[in-house]
Amino acid sequence: MKRFLLLALAIFTLTVAGCGTTPRDDSPDAVAARALATRIIPGQAGHFVFETLPADTADFFTLRQEGRKIVIGGNNANSMAVGLNYYLKYYCHTNIGWFAWDKGPLPKALPRVETPVRIDARVPERFFLNYCTYGYTMPWWGWKEWEHFIDWMALNGINLPLAITGQESIWYQVWTELGLGDEEVRSYFTGPAHLPWHRMLNIDRWGGPLPKSWLEGQEALQKQIVARERELNMKPVLPAFAGHVPPELSRIYPDAKIERMSDWAGFALEDYPWFLDPEDNLFPVIQKKFLDKEIEIYGTDHIYGIDIFNEMIPKSWEPDYLAGVSKGVYESLATADPAATWLQMTWLFYNERRYWFEGDSDARVKAFLTSYPAEKSILLDYYCERMEVWRKTQSYYSIPFIWCYLGNFGGNTFLAGNIQEIAGLIEGTFAEAGPSFKGLGSTLEGFDCNPFMYQFVFEKAWNFPQHQDLDIWGAELSRMRAGVDNEDAREAWEELFKEIYIQRSVPGHSPIMNLRPSFSRSSSYHSSVKFNYENEKLHEVIVHLLAAGGKGPSYEFDLVNLTRQYLSNQFEQLFADYKTAYEQGDTETMKARQTEMLATFDTLDELLGSQAYFLVGKWIADARAWGATPAEADYFESNARNLLTSWGDRGNLLTDYADRSWAGLVGTYYKGRWELFFQAVDEAIAAGEKLEGARYDKLLEKMKDFEYAWWAERPGQFAATPAGDPVALVRKIMEP
Repeated sequence: MKRFLLLALAIFTLTVAGCGTTPRDDSPDAVAARALATRIIPGQAGHFVFETLPADTADFFTLRQEGRKIVIGGNNANSMAVGLNYYLKYYCHTNIGWFAWDKGPLPKALPRVETPVRIDARVPERFFLNYCTYGYTMPWWGWKEWEHFIDWMALNGINLPLAITGQESIWYQVWTELGLGDEEVRSYFTGPAHLPWHRMLNIDRWGGPLPKSWLEGQEALQKQIVARERELNMKPVLPAFAGHVPPELSRIYPDAKIERMSDWAGFALEDYPWFLDPEDNLFPVIQKKFLDKEIEIYGTDHIYGIDIFNEMIPKSWEPDYLAGVSKGVYESLATADPAATWLQMTWLFYNERRYWFEGDSDARVKAFLTSYPAEKSILLDYYCERMEVWRKTQSYYSIPFIWCYLGNFGGNTFLAGNIQEIAGLIEGTFAEAGPSFKGLGSTLEGFDCNPFMYQFVFEKAWNFPQHQDLDIWGAELSRMRAGVDNEDAREAWEELFKEIYIQRSVPGHSPIMNLRPSFSRSSSYHSSVKFNYENEKLHEVIVHLLAAGGKGPSYEFDLVNLTRQYLSNQFEQLFADYKTAYEQGDTETMKARQTEMLATFDTLDELLGSQAYFLVGKWIADARAWGATPAEADYFESNARNLLTSWGDRGNLLTDYADRSWAGLVGTYYKGRWELFFQAVDEAIAAGEKLEGARYDKLLEKMKDFEYAWWAERPGQFAATPAGDPVALVRKIMEP
């Protein structure tokens, strides 16, 4: 009897373990991968077994079937996460997006892995994020958002994420210990959403002082972020000292070489940043003090992001000066952490290319990049879909670099991206860049409305067989995003790739309805409203998607997103008709088009309200949640509103740079400006005049007053949760 009971127990144990062929792996990597699966697919996680395999020459994962279990192996947890995502995408046809709500449904019976699979990584490094993403998307995130996003990064194989949250808490300690006062330091920082540009040495003070509660809350959050990222085999890229100092430091160190930097984006003189010369003896002292504290609190993987002269003009363009600056920065870093590697973005070589490549010479770039050991450097080729700097610098003079797709500026909502072009550029880099090419990445400024573009780039970092034929890959994507596999879904995505997604993202990619209205060039500094397709083509795509009868959050998001663009494009045509009627003195047509345009704002606002991602109310609610007091909540809300609208003071050069088609913004802010415009046009016509010259200047001042009031006085309350049936709303709009 005893033997029978032991045998029965053994059989039961083997059955639970998947017929006993694969024992449970309790190595840290397998445990981390299992925990990720439990978070991502809690109801089905028990069907998977994770096993750590011996390291090979590259990251890799394996899939195989053992009994009723799907066994995912890999050299580490990050590789196993990619394997899980590969199974979910290409066996279950399920999309897992970067927001927690964007999880497609799984089939009731999980598909078997009939043939064992092994897939290797093509590059060792996969980088993600941009300083700007921390302003345009992430400033108000809590652990709930971060936890899912870190899982998403692991699922997509990212192992080198920018991790700059919570650094102000470290700087606060450094500056106060060096003798600055509490108010001096907190006033040196900008408001929370503007901190990325403070960190990049662009602006000081604007929107400060930062509340102490913010510093403490962000420090606690960063501890959670880096711990989870390391658990999933990521190497968080932490900040280090780039020479940016409070000007009051001169009071304590009067002999230090501290100079005011050049202006940026039209901010006032008092907001200009200050720079400590890297050759000054104080520079390495501050570097070590900061790194010691940062490592004590956040740990380190010895990779540090330092960016100097970003969108700024150095005091000298002499190669010797530039080499001296970079050499001084590196030596301070190496002294503070002998194992340190310096990672920097190369956006400056694109953005200020007329200076860095003066006369088509790369002497300045070469001097700046080769003054310290190549093996202690990683460069991010930042905007490769527009300009591959590695081709202008002999593959960065054999310095390791990562090819990056940017894809979005300011978080603008605009359909942009070209799969064929990006695939060609990436494959060209694999073929021609040589051994200094070490990775793929993305440097998007804000999470945008074309999420599949980023998943595509990170898939290119692995030998996925689906990428051998992009038509096959496109059909797979249509099934993942639509949640069904039928001719209408495939036709919709085929048309999207051939007809709609045919242009690169550029700064100011926005619908005209989001910009300050004008009969001439938009008065917004950044604006690019042109789309390179017939709007009727987009209409056909939406009709196909409706006919597909899809399901799941990705399907609903795509329907709303495409219809958002369709309505925005339609608005542009209505405005063109309105302008023609204005020039011809046809007031009857003007009135009709004006009514239609204002109605478009209302229709679009209702449609956007059905999607969590398109809610300004959620952005505001998340910002207010950081307030320890009602006054702090109001402060955070004003800062959150400002970044999306004026960006800075009244009439800032970056007004509308971060514009986006979100419910609440569309129905109040953008519509409100157009109502002012229509009123001014009617008044000009009644006076027998044109809306130009002094009349338009008067209107512009009214619009600036309106913009200021919208963020500073915080009018209106907006829904923070989605409402309405997105499919029904789209169907209503698409009806003849």
